[in-house]
Amino acid sequence: MADIRIEARVERFPIAGSFTISRGSKREAVVVVAEVTDGLATGRGEAVPYARYGETVDGVLGEIRAATASADPAGWTGAMKPGAARNAVDCALLDLAAKRQRTTVAALLGLAPVAAVQTCYTLSLDHPEAMADRAAAVPRLPILKLKLGGEGDEARLRAVRAARPDARLVADANEAWRVDMLDHLLGVSAECRVELIEQPLPAGDDEALRGLARPVPVCADESFHTRADLERVAPLYDAVNIKLDKAGGLTEALATVQACRACGLDVMLGCMVGTSLAMAPALLLAGAARWVDLDGPLLLAEDRPGGLEIQDGLIRPPAPGLWG
Repeated sequence: MADIRIEARVERFPIAGSFTISRGSKREAVVVVAEVTDGLATGRGEAVPYARYGETVDGVLGEIRAATASADPAGWTGAMKPGAARNAVDCALLDLAAKRQRTTVAALLGLAPVAAVQTCYTLSLDHPEAMADRAAAVPRLPILKLKLGGEGDEARLRAVRAARPDARLVADANEAWRVDMLDHLLGVSAECRVELIEQPLPAGDDEALRGLARPVPVCADESFHTRADLERVAPLYDAVNIKLDKAGGLTEALATVQACRACGLDVMLGCMVGTSLAMAPALLLAGAARWVDLDGPLLLAEDRPGGLEIQDGLIRPPAPGLWG
């Protein structure tokens, strides 16, 4: 893939209202887009720098520019560490390769064609009544993901379940539970028919999960980034959350899915708050995931032009002009 040029830029997309988790709130999605071209075709990839993992927008831009200064695109991603920067470049190169060969990324990688899939829809952390009202306001969305915050989570869980007795529920504590909360809140979660709890404890405290009888499966998110983490987390968790921004792109994420199968771990396919351009590559992994959480575009005030069609929580494959 010679004679390829790359550009990286920052784009901003307002969030509908605000997006709140245990660590704080934000009102816009700030994404980095990598665009590669050979003069005839152009490939794009989108990534979301995440402060929790020590990333900044300027830092991600710097990583992309440093790694892609080489004249050989084949070595670009190999020079980059896992994270948002490598994700943007990896997805852009795959998009370009598919366009140059007049095929799809799925076909290029030997994967089945992308099919429509149900995604979770995230309810931001709020007072129990507000979360219940929001759950009731989206009656056609079948899978709800509750952002939890520690204190008050029993009331949140019970309020949302009462408001939506029909819905499938998963919950994400974003490291907000203490070890002394585990037994009680896992029990409440089971009573409320929650299917999965993401990252209940801070990443440094998850040894408390070893050998713990759990009425609800637990999923590693902040504790899990790449295949290198599997040996440590497999004895502690029932599932892992694979995000392209953590893994460092679709290429690594595919390898991670295979490694999870070998470990007997279930997969949640997750995302940061981004546009359809970030969700489209992740859709190629949806068939391997027990839970799909690619609702980023639904949280935005406005998605990018040509974005994914998401109706009643069902994501349909993208048009060729978007990605892949």
